[in-house]
Amino acid sequence: MQSKRARLDRYLSKQLTINRKDVRLLLAQGRVKLDGITATSITQLVDEFTQVRLDDEILQDKIPSYIQLHKPKGIVSATTDPKHKTVIDLLPSGAPENLHIVGRLDLNSTGLILLTNDGRWSRRLTEPGFCVKKRYLVGLDKPVTSEVIDAFAEGIYFSYEDLITRPAILSVIEPKLVEVTLEEGRYHQIKRMFGHFQIEVLTLHRFAVGNLVLDGDLKEGQSRQLSQSEIDGITQ
Repeated sequence: MQSKRARLDRYLSKQLTINRKDVRLLLAQGRVKLDGITATSITQLVDEFTQVRLDDEILQDKIPSYIQLHKPKGIVSATTDPKHKTVIDLLPSGAPENLHIVGRLDLNSTGLILLTNDGRWSRRLTEPGFCVKKRYLVGLDKPVTSEVIDAFAEGIYFSYEDLITRPAILSVIEPKLVEVTLEEGRYHQIKRMFGHFQIEVLTLHRFAVGNLVLDGDLKEGQSRQLSQSEIDGITQ
């Protein structure tokens, strides 16, 4: 994904269709403000959430948005879908535009979905190098054995992709109910890992991403904005 940062002279030159030399004049006249502060250098950086003002005209004023949503079964983790209702359709009117989903859930899976318009934040949560853990409650059609638990911890080989999954933690809560902690999110990964042992996944519920646990007050289909401490602390 390309960076959405730009030098101030390049940003204003493109936005106003003027020469970069003219940008210097605007700054010398004190006519440009970034986040309410008069700009003083053409090398100052503008990102997608920097408020940019020229005189009394606002050129950019995009506000970052971070949302947690309790996804019900039968809802698609997508922004649009021709057949099914999507998580975007569940948001209340007036929700920010241009949101994207941070880590999808299958159609019949439930639980914590994150949505944002901040690409840098979502990359920190999804790129493998950051190793953000996701935690799931998984209902199964039969109990697991110590062999399954050990295999999850060691990694399971998927011949189709010729890869081994990262080590995962499998904890037994009840004979047919387990908790799984992953650091990756490959296509149908949990179902395929259990399928390797002829165990069928009946229910799949994600209840945490990083340090963020699904708000217990959110009913299925409900959502709310994250607090600043939740935004900052999710990967700490």
